[in-house]
Formats: sequence, structure tokens, C-alpha cells
Amino acid sequence: MKIKKLGIEWGFVLIVALLSFTLLTVLIPKAGTKLSRKDFLTVKRIEAFNYVAIGDSLTQGVGDTTNQGGFIPILSNDLEATYNYRVTSDNYGVSGNTSSQIIKRIKTQKKLQKSIKTAELITITVGGNDVMKVIRENFDHLSAKSFKKPVTAYQKRLTELLTLIRSYNQTAPIYVLGIYNPFYLNFPEITTMQDVVDDWNEKTQTTVEENNCYFVPINDLLYRGINGSEGVTSQDSGQTVVANDALFEEDHFHPNNTGYQIMADAFMSEIKQTKDKW
Repeated sequence: MKIKKLGIEWGFVLIVALLSFTLLTVLIPKAGTKLSRKDFLTVKRIEAFNYVAIGDSLTQGVGDTTNQGGFIPILSNDLEATYNYRVTSDNYGVSGNTSSQIIKRIKTQKKLQKSIKTAELITITVGGNDVMKVIRENFDHLSAKSFKKPVTAYQKRLTELLTLIRSYNQTAPIYVLGIYNPFYLNFPEITTMQDVVDDWNEKTQTTVEENNCYFVPINDLLYRGINGSEGVTSQDSGQTVVANDALFEEDHFHPNNTGYQIMADAFMSEIKQTKDKW
């Protein structure tokens, strides 16, 4: 009898448990799953993206001790991380090139022409060597006036350069980097160089925007060094030495690794601000 009574009691407990579970299932709404079958089947598409960099030593990456191409791989990585691109980059930077030489390369190099045609983004570094050419040709009597005619001629060449690129590619956004002032390090006697650089950049920006392209200012970022201190100074054997911790120590002209990071950030900042116009 005890065994029979015990079986009845366990049966009663089991029935109560089943009824309780059923009641809770009905009364408490089911929580939605975080991931549905659709979520597992939907994969964010990675878009192939062709990036072409054209220019002088800043595009080539002189001063980059990693020898990876200056700001080009940094900007490529930023584009991939921000827009889910799979970036293929072509670097057509040649150290020492003036605007005239860059134009000549585009006109004569079939590979470069082909790359421009398939580009979905184009960056250009140009102008620094045009300024250096003026300095070399007028060094003994250099003044702000020495740059008046050359900058006007440069504007015409820059328009020719942008028009030439557009003849191969009518849609890719074009970003043109301004020049910066490292001249106070190598030519401290030329005290008007910052005024010259500012004027050159203003006219460059006007020309770039007239051609429906984008201007990327860089002077204030590189000229003032990493910590934003204009003409960073250090003490060497009791003498004050002008230095810049964003520039390559061997020539005090090209960016160092950190300088190229600053340059890539400047490009990326302008891209983010203008990408909705592409």
C-alpha cells in the first residue's frame, strides 16, 4: 500500500509540474532570438575598390622608413576599415617630379593611363617641386615677388593636369594635397616663405575647386610638428636648433612615418566630409 501511495504522490507532482510549465509557456511571451536564419545567410558585401595615387616624392613615400609607400597603404587600410572596401592601390609617385613632369608621364605612359581609367579614387601630390624650382632659379635674389608669375603658370598647369586626368576618367573623385612649409628648416634666411606657401595653397585650392575636385590642406598639420608647436626647437650644445618632429631627419623636408600618418588622416578626413558628393 505504501508503494502504491508513493506512486500516486509522484504522479500528482508530475502533473502539477506539467501544468505549471504549460501555463508559463502560454502567459510569458517568447523572447525573440538575436540572430535569425536570415542573419546567418546575409553577409555584408565587400566591394572591390581601385585607388590610384599620382604625384611626386610624397606619393612615392620618401622618408617612410618602412618602405611601404608613405600615406598610400595607410589611407588604403582606412578606406577598407571605414567603407568595407577591398582596396587595390597603384602608386605612381616619382621623387622630384614637377607638375610638368607629371603631365608628361600621364601623356606617355600607357599603364598609368589604364590605371586612371579604372580608378574609383585618385589622389595627387604636386606643387612642392614647382616651388623648389623657383627657389633654385632665384636663390641669389629670392623674394615673395619671385613667386608671383610662377604660381600663375602653375595654376594653368594644374588645370591642364586635372583636365588630362578627366579625359581618361570622368567620374572618380580627385583629391589634391596642398603644399607645406619645410623651407624654414633648410632656408631660414627666407623669412617670407610661409606667406608664399599660404598664397600658393590659396590659389591651388581655387583651381582645384574650379575643376570640381577636392583640396586637402596639410600645411598647418605638418609645419607645426606632431605636438602643434610651430618650428619645434631643441637645444644642442647650448644652441637653439630648429627642428620638426613630423619630418624626416635625414633631409628635414619629407614627412617621416608619423608625418605620413598625419597626411593619410588629412586625406581621410576630407573624404569623409565629401563622400556623399561622389
